[in-house]
Amino acid sequence: MSTSEKIWKEYHARLRAFIKSKIADDMATDDILQDVFLKMHGGLSFLKDKTKMQSWLYQISRNAVIDHYRSKKPAVEIPEWLPHPENNPSEKVMQELSDCLQPMIQKLSENYREAVILSEIKGLTQKEVAQIQGTSLSGAKSRVQRGRAQLKEMLAECCRLEFDHNGRLCDYEHNGKSCDAC
Repeated sequence: MSTSEKIWKEYHARLRAFIKSKIADDMATDDILQDVFLKMHGGLSFLKDKTKMQSWLYQISRNAVIDHYRSKKPAVEIPEWLPHPENNPSEKVMQELSDCLQPMIQKLSENYREAVILSEIKGLTQKEVAQIQGTSLSGAKSRVQRGRAQLKEMLAECCRLEFDHNGRLCDYEHNGKSCDAC
């Protein structure tokens, strides 16, 4: 008889009674008991002090019961009358402002416009922008930064921007001045 079988014979009834005292369902009790013995069988070689076999098995059983209740935790449905929050309010703001930025980008001088479109819209690195525009890396960085600065000025002329504590744009408001783009 193997070691696992000896342990099964010795502890089966006691562990089942222990688990049954925590869970009313007989089928769930048997499933948990089976899981306990699978974990015991897999971890038996790691148990250094065989005198602690009983406390180790009861710890596995307690954990298995806890796992059982965690997995059975009922899902709470959100009532229909409760307003559903927007996924991310800043996404809406960014989308609205990106619609405004397109015409503003077109107002930039050709070098700045191309640099901003390549880096900010097409997602190219500034090194790739430099290669496409036939300029140095520092020249491309300068064009992108100046283009961004000009866009920021244009946007500030027609909108008041609001940022969260992390510096991310979270809201905006037209400041009353005419904005050709928005």
